Amino acid sequence: MLHESSILDRCNTKFQQVLSVYNTDPNGEVILSHFGEFSQELVNSLSISIETMMKEAGDKKGVVKRMFSILVEGLQNIRIHGERDEKSHQTSFLTILQTETYYKLTLANLVSSKNISKITTRISQLNNLDISEVKNLYMEVLSNGIMSNKGGAGLGFITMSLKSKNKLNFSINEVSKSLTLLSLEIKIDRIKKD
Repeated sequence: MLHESSILDRCNTKFQQVLSVYNTDPNGEVILSHFGEFSQELVNSLSISIETMMKEAGDKKGVVKRMFSILVEGLQNIRIHGERDEKSHQTSFLTILQTETYYKLTLANLVSSKNISKITTRISQLNNLDISEVKNLYMEVLSNGIMSNKGGAGLGFITMSLKSKNKLNFSINEVSKSLTLLSLEIKIDRIKKD
């Protein structure tokens, strides 16, 4: 039986697991991690910091732009669509791993359990498309997208898939009767694949 009071602890446990996996990666290092809420100011600050770090690391402009797009999309998605727990906290986290050949980031936030099936189905459908099909879907939704009451037309996951050029890995953890923690892992190659 899950208790509402342990939502924060359950989310923090998942965050610590992700952080531990990233920290023990022999080929990379964690360049950013944050657990908690994401204010607009923090989103702006993190985005600028990562952009600066990537430029200093010698990443090509295209890679920096792709990371920036994914980061802004993912963090705005958390801010706008992330659910709140019983104490009105919008518990979420971000962790970024840098290796010589790629970046890997995990974004996680609370989702209403009644919506999780729809969300995971959408991500799985996206993962079954090749890059040209994702581009076509992006253009179709951009042209015909119906705006939700929170301002989105369903472009978030499509944008992240398109910009990463990789599959979106996800995991779900039930944290209460009504809330699930959705974790999305996105890989961005620093070097073009052959």
